[in-house]
Amino acid sequence: MPFKVDRDVPALIVKFGDYPLHHGGVGAIRSLGRLGVPMYAITEDRYTPAAASRYLTRAFVWPTTGTEDPGRLVEGLIRIGRRIGRPAVLVPTDEEAAVLIAEHQSDLFGRFLFPRVEPGLTRRLASKQGLHELCVEHGIASPRAAFPQSYEEIVAFAETARFPVVAKNREAFVRRRRPAVGGTTRIATREGLLALARDWGERPGVILQEYLPRKEAEDWIVHAYFDDNSTPLALFTGVKVRSWPPHAGMTANAYVVDNPELADLAARFVKQIGYTGIIDLDLRFDRRDGQYKLLDFNPRMGAQFRLFESESGVDVVRAMHLDLTGRAVPEGEQRAGHRYVVENIDLPALLAYRRSGYTTPHAPARPSGTELAWFAGDDPLPFLTMLGRFVRPGAKHLYQLWRTNRRGRSTS
Repeated sequence: MPFKVDRDVPALIVKFGDYPLHHGGVGAIRSLGRLGVPMYAITEDRYTPAAASRYLTRAFVWPTTGTEDPGRLVEGLIRIGRRIGRPAVLVPTDEEAAVLIAEHQSDLFGRFLFPRVEPGLTRRLASKQGLHELCVEHGIASPRAAFPQSYEEIVAFAETARFPVVAKNREAFVRRRRPAVGGTTRIATREGLLALARDWGERPGVILQEYLPRKEAEDWIVHAYFDDNSTPLALFTGVKVRSWPPHAGMTANAYVVDNPELADLAARFVKQIGYTGIIDLDLRFDRRDGQYKLLDFNPRMGAQFRLFESESGVDVVRAMHLDLTGRAVPEGEQRAGHRYVVENIDLPALLAYRRSGYTTPHAPARPSGTELAWFAGDDPLPFLTMLGRFVRPGAKHLYQLWRTNRRGRSTS
């Protein structure tokens, strides 16, 4: 590596909620751990893939749901900080953790290291409605959206909407307490929408969004780290080949593809809103009008961040650790053509995409290299632990995602 990290400053993977099979957390542990940074992680139990990594110094077993009182979560973080014994860089892996850190900076400052950001901005970015409003304010293209406040408003929306539409949970934290859908859900018909909406209660916490036809669109991703002046110290672009559920869910297969136009769009938007820290953006290029439309702005590390690494060996997590410890982040071009595969979800995604006939024109014909989400020769136990835990609950989770999307496509 053309740089050295501060090995006296550890890092803590922060997550709230029960999702033990999270490859992003494992990727962060390996990324910094391979450089000699002491790594700590919050885990559901001692038998998660993250807890099995050889690069993890210690797992703090703390089962949470994400619905706890914020004060209790802050107190728990502070207790963990005391047990680490020195300030650690916080690496949130979900929106709830990112929002909590941003909104309780005064309580956590001095005990931990993290990017300082305007407290309300992170929650707004994590909110589907808040993000849509920011896009309108700053002239960033995004799909048309509605934010119904009642079942009656959903019925009225369905009368004039052009189907299919996409349903998403609207707010961080609320999606844990009262989730309307299991994840991003494509709904093909009015009847399918009304069938789902009957279970959403009096105040449905959803956003109903225009669906951009897959035959006329291509999915792109941006990962970056911005310093306290909202200047990108590491910025990467790539194209999503497959996701699970198909065309709507988590990245299963993606490539690094140079896209200066998209990189400039992301950098300008972040500068306008004054954000600091790691970002994970999902955009869909609409060939009908030639615009990149922002679907999601995740104000935290993305699960597939290890797709991206510069020729200098920098990824977004390494960039954050270097910056927060006062070290320069070396420049370097991204590794164009590199591929990322999430083994446990890419197989069902591959089968689904083959049936649909969907292709990704900008994906290279052959990868220049491949990064696997789970398997690593120098750290095999997380992969084996994933397999052991995935068979039943993982398969059940995939089935539930598929069933939710299928129900949305139903006509009765």
